[in-house]
Amino acid sequence: MPVKDAHIVKIAVEFENHIAQLINLDQRQPLTGKIQEICNCWGIADPENYALQFCEANHLKYVTEKNRNEIKNGSVLRLQYSPSKTANDILETLRAGSPCVKAECLEKLATLSVDVTFALEFIKEQGLGIIISMIEDPDEKEDKILIYSLKSFVELMEHGTVSWEILQNSFVQRNIHIVRNFMNYPKCTESALSNLENIVQNSSKHTLVEQEVTLQDLLKLLQDAKSSVILQNAIALINALFMKADDGRKRQIAHTISAKQYRLALINSCVATTEMTHQLYVLQTLTLGLLEQRMRMKVTNQDQDAHEKIKELRKIAFDDYSGIMSGMAGNSNNCSGSGNVNFAQYYKKLGFKCDMNPAQDFMETPPGILALDCMIYFARNFTQQYTKIVHENSCRGDEHECPFGRTSIELVKLLCDILRIGEPPSDQSVDFQPMFFNHDHPFEEFFCICIITLNRTWKDMRATGEDFQKVFSVVREQITRTLKQKPDNFEDFRGKIAHFTYQTITNLRQQERTSKEECDSTASAIVKLKEKISPHILDLIKQQRLAFLVEGTRFSKYSRGARSKDKFWYARLSPNHKVIHYGDCDEKTIPTLEELPNKVSVIDIKQLLEGKECPHMKEMRTRKSAVNLAFSITFENMDHTTIDFVAPDETVFNYWTDGINALLGQEMVSKQKKDDFDTLLSMEIKLRLLDTEGVDISKDPPPVPEDPENYDFCFEN
Repeated sequence: MPVKDAHIVKIAVEFENHIAQLINLDQRQPLTGKIQEICNCWGIADPENYALQFCEANHLKYVTEKNRNEIKNGSVLRLQYSPSKTANDILETLRAGSPCVKAECLEKLATLSVDVTFALEFIKEQGLGIIISMIEDPDEKEDKILIYSLKSFVELMEHGTVSWEILQNSFVQRNIHIVRNFMNYPKCTESALSNLENIVQNSSKHTLVEQEVTLQDLLKLLQDAKSSVILQNAIALINALFMKADDGRKRQIAHTISAKQYRLALINSCVATTEMTHQLYVLQTLTLGLLEQRMRMKVTNQDQDAHEKIKELRKIAFDDYSGIMSGMAGNSNNCSGSGNVNFAQYYKKLGFKCDMNPAQDFMETPPGILALDCMIYFARNFTQQYTKIVHENSCRGDEHECPFGRTSIELVKLLCDILRIGEPPSDQSVDFQPMFFNHDHPFEEFFCICIITLNRTWKDMRATGEDFQKVFSVVREQITRTLKQKPDNFEDFRGKIAHFTYQTITNLRQQERTSKEECDSTASAIVKLKEKISPHILDLIKQQRLAFLVEGTRFSKYSRGARSKDKFWYARLSPNHKVIHYGDCDEKTIPTLEELPNKVSVIDIKQLLEGKECPHMKEMRTRKSAVNLAFSITFENMDHTTIDFVAPDETVFNYWTDGINALLGQEMVSKQKKDDFDTLLSMEIKLRLLDTEGVDISKDPPPVPEDPENYDFCFEN
């Protein structure tokens, strides 16, 4: 039996109005030679004007020497005009064709421009300049020419080969005009918004966009536009303007967005897509990030406003004593100064560490002066609850007192940590909380509900000063568990967090501890039992990991160091565990194996790379979070490049890296594998020892008794 040549693939080649050719393609042979052979077979006289193209609907791109390794046995290719010939034909039509023919040509261009090979040819022939001129033409109204010119421009620029600095003011102004008059250009607005977002992020012309596009324009668009993509792109543009602005401008943007009608427009625009939720999360992170300045600012002796707020906290809490305290204070102006010894008892009751000068309590950053802002907001807006908390604790014995000042400062620090204030938005996070867009002062309102919860939890735990960190570990859990339920507004948050009492949290912890509890027994019999069943547990984990790979995962695409919006690809393992299939997909559908055009054999995989070792991480300026979720697989066969992944979260990263290691016959080394192994082993041990409940299993086996002097007893009746 002849040996199969790994370099030869059997494919079909189609050509319009001709019967397809079934050929053997030698991957070592130059493509130009093979194209000439195919053209000769069909009697085509100018093979230099032709090229091969993939046929799959989600894979319409030209075959080149770089991507020819994607051709597999059974692939169907199409003989088409080459990128150069097609680009020149399109340009000729755009220069001299009738409007109707131009429109058809631009529609074709918008599709072809997705392929980087064609895009480079079109740009090389100065095609981008013609597209820009057509967009800039003020005579072009809402018709197919303008629609597809904009779409083509977006796709051509997506490849990142041309700088955004080439654009003139007239182009920027044209896109601004379309956005500001979006009702007249409903089908152009999506592309225009995308262009303006990129100009703000990547061009010095961003100042023109900032001056000409008002927030009112974009927020009106959010109120009136019907398309989910337009809404998504509008929020993305707001985020880009926000990130580019200075501190003063950022606060102005946040103030405008905080108006009720605009907050409602943002909430109502939220449709259930990953990208939309991500953009809203980014906006949420940016607006809350404005608190960072106050969070990192200390109270100084010269800060009269802060000292007045401290004085107001005392007055609101102990208003009944105001006349007495005024007489004691005399003419002193600095309420929190060390000279006001007579006020110290009240500041002590308020729960400040430094009762002689409470301003000292706000020297730690974070939370800095932000804690004082939240405390005074609570005292002014929830006066009854504030005075109740202060007086209840001042009447308790010192042992069980919940110090309002100290706990408030620590709580603000905790909330800043939970909401990651001061950190840049994550690339892939979708942790959007609608309630933060439902109030004029969201962070302060958040604090008010949490401080009441903290005080209730302190009482439920009958805590003392020594239990400070224990109480806060419970409160953190109460808050994070409630946030995971995505409350719609603060009333909803208030109701949900009320269900997470200390007793509920204790029960949940006990359940989780029981389910994950490790077997602490060191008895030799148990150790041997563990050794016996460990291979079975490892095999179980391996089967689960491979089943996860067979089910497949949707990954975000990355380009030039940043996540590409609304671009995804899917990878899954074949049921026989021999081939990994992958290809482009959309956000909602899960492609079958047959719908994924690319595949690689597991046997060809050389090794698994993780983190900074991955080639796409060396080239890309990504955030640390993306680097930690990156992995690549390399191949023995040089015909394959690496396949590069960035997992959406740590669990997917652990499952895929474990699965690939299992396929390669290597040890699974992820933290998730260790946790799963410990949990399953503990459960299995407990199940097997159910019948021994109440029996004392000694650490060492009992000694074997000595042999008797004789065995005569065996014969006794």
